[in-house]
Amino acid sequence: MTDTTRRTMVLGAGGAGLAAVLTACASYGSPTTEASAEPPAEEPAEEPAEEASSAAPKKKSAAKAKALADTTDIPEGGGKVFEAQKIVVTQPTAGDFKAFTAVCTHAGCTVATVQNKTINCPCHGSKFSIEDGSVTDGPAGEPLEEKKIQVDGDKIRLA
Repeated sequence: MTDTTRRTMVLGAGGAGLAAVLTACASYGSPTTEASAEPPAEEPAEEPAEEASSAAPKKKSAAKAKALADTTDIPEGGGKVFEAQKIVVTQPTAGDFKAFTAVCTHAGCTVATVQNKTINCPCHGSKFSIEDGSVTDGPAGEPLEEKKIQVDGDKIRLA
């Protein structure tokens, strides 16, 4: 009878540990889901300013407001994550700049680094190509959404 009680306790403790692990994994998408609402909130704030100004100055001021970086900030064969804008900009080959959402398609985490020609998510290890945002290593099953940018001289701006 004593052996049965010990087994029951060990199995119960193991089940509690498993429940804790599963609960921790289930919470991964929530912080970035709230944060991913930030970019749409920023864009409408810029539109009224554009409407208030004349046609020629509004395009220049809007473009300046959306500048992400200088072209020299993005390394060839690499990239840079712009966490506040939820954008990652890459330069797969010299002078060829690409942009993608920085929100991982697996669980909604924000990607953290660009290394070895991949965009890397710290939450579950998904990796995406700097060339087209396609998945190079899961668990993500969908590519990163491509974002439109403009390279104007040495400035990279949202399109």
